[in-house]
Amino acid sequence: MEINNTLTLEQLKPKLDRLFQLSGQKILDIEETWDSNQGTPVFTAEGKYTTRGWTEWTQGFQFGAALLQFDATGDSQFLDFARKNIIEKMATHVSHVGVHDHGFNNISTYGNLRRLILERLIERNDWEIHFCEMALKASAAVQASRWTNTNDGKGYIYSFNGPHSLFSDTMRSLRVLGVGYQLGHVLMGEGDCEISLLERLLHHSETNAKYNVYYGEERDRYDVRGRVVHESIFNINDGNYRCPSTQQGYSPFTTWTRGLAWVITGYAEQLEFFDTLSDKDLQPFGGRSKVSSHMVRAAKATADFYIKNTPIDGIPYWDTGAPGLPELGDYLHQSSDPFNSYEPIDSSAAAITGQGLIRLGKYLQDHNERELGVAYYQAGLTIADTLLESPYLSESENHQGLLLHSIYHHPNGWDYCPAGYKIPCGESSMWGDYHLREFALLLMRLSENQSYLTFFSNGD
Repeated sequence: MEINNTLTLEQLKPKLDRLFQLSGQKILDIEETWDSNQGTPVFTAEGKYTTRGWTEWTQGFQFGAALLQFDATGDSQFLDFARKNIIEKMATHVSHVGVHDHGFNNISTYGNLRRLILERLIERNDWEIHFCEMALKASAAVQASRWTNTNDGKGYIYSFNGPHSLFSDTMRSLRVLGVGYQLGHVLMGEGDCEISLLERLLHHSETNAKYNVYYGEERDRYDVRGRVVHESIFNINDGNYRCPSTQQGYSPFTTWTRGLAWVITGYAEQLEFFDTLSDKDLQPFGGRSKVSSHMVRAAKATADFYIKNTPIDGIPYWDTGAPGLPELGDYLHQSSDPFNSYEPIDSSAAAITGQGLIRLGKYLQDHNERELGVAYYQAGLTIADTLLESPYLSESENHQGLLLHSIYHHPNGWDYCPAGYKIPCGESSMWGDYHLREFALLLMRLSENQSYLTFFSNGD
């Protein structure tokens, strides 16, 4: 991609305001028309949200979006809507033992609601604080209990595929373990054994960095620095790594770009979180430098890979090895084309990555790597500049989505392909819409010198 080094937050401000003007109507439209008996809205077909049974990981984005809308606009109807639905519909996500998605569902809802109270954006209510914190503690412990040990004495939170499976997606689900630790919680095991949530978070992060991220060290023939594999497979009998795999990418030897996005933003956020921990917290794990080094390495490698393997406007195709890409010619030196005839764009990967690049850039600038930090930060702004206008921003009142050209599962053929087109395009997803709002809120707060948006905010 081509990084716009002169772009400023002030220049983006009108686009950010416009996004939240469009966003509110779409949230209300979904709430008014969605039949909850169908399950959870996942993605759109012909501009209307529909469901797709696989795993329940998107409902938190639906109600979390309303909290972000309230945060950005102060319109209390969105707060009321979110509160009501969190109480009525989110409890099963707290106790769900079958998924790796607790950081998505529960940080987006209970976490955002708690943050709004602590930041004094809504009136403090002790009952509501305790309600949110109990949910987050329980969610953290449930997520941490979904554990496979590896042969190096560490391990990982396993995916819904089963205990053999480590997903890159889980890097962003680690947030709930961080908040749980921050709240003083532990996972209780057999014989009343206390299991540290911070230790589980750190060991998972290290395992993901070791196996799901590549560093150009000839691990295999396809070892390119910064490449990410969606899934790693382990032998659960002895904890040994077996092979790379993928569920939603083209192959185990190419990079599914939303998986890449989860890794970039997941490590950037964890670096920010670990900065808030004391030396005493980190001493059992070798100290601050040792703990953060694998995160910095993984974040830089994956950020560089994204920048190198994405079209000039910052919006990637769904997989960097997708077989139709050569038909597009010199596609990396052109703007992304969501209406091409060969391979779909995944705008949701851009929305997730954009936030990660802003966070990583800010972190590095604060840690004496100004030049590289500025480059990543400006790359994040460049992505935002593209996403906040046509053809990616959905401006039609007749389309329930906010971010167009998102892809869910291309290999399975789940995404809607409009008449006259050869590939899916023009549709939205719950995670894409949510992360565009979250990205925009982060930038809006930065532009207005408000408190910095984090998942672990205590209102300081």
